[in-house]
Amino acid sequence: MSTREAILRAALRVIGEQGVAGLTNRRIVAEAGVSLGSLTYHFPSQPELLRQAMLLFAEDEAVRLGGLAEAHRAEGMTVEAAAAAVDTVLANLPLGIAEIASLELFLQAGRDPGLRDATARCFAAYDELALTILRALDIPDPERLAGPAVALVTGLQLRRLATGAPPATPAADALTILVRGAEPHRPRE
Repeated sequence: MSTREAILRAALRVIGEQGVAGLTNRRIVAEAGVSLGSLTYHFPSQPELLRQAMLLFAEDEAVRLGGLAEAHRAEGMTVEAAAAAVDTVLANLPLGIAEIASLELFLQAGRDPGLRDATARCFAAYDELALTILRALDIPDPERLAGPAVALVTGLQLRRLATGAPPATPAADALTILVRGAEPHRPRE
């Protein structure tokens, strides 16, 4: 791992533990095991450090979600099977410093428009995974449903992270309700 990447990963850990407000040069260099000069050489400003950390997180997410998307391109998948697969993935995701760091950076992007391109890349990866699954399910107008599906999953994960408990309605059930509600109503025979 390069010094630059070590600094970025250290910044993400510090953000996850202390929040953006707790991100200091001393904490970053202690966490990364680098000199202050290395930090300021690679990142002369905190906004640039935050932007690059978000881009690294987005790149990691795109790779991780790309693998999930490939695994779910199977033909003949049912809505229920897809929802159960998403539920399993969510249940197995660790909820810790990395997830808190990403949420902190998403919130910071609300304050700092310079971070929005990086957060847009991350959400584009989420949308692409949703689109891949919705297309595999042959759901009509998947582009219209991808954003709400991502919002639903993100909200459920935020709730799980904030409360420490799974939501009362499992993600599989919530996604099935969302997708089934989006399907055109067919007359009963």
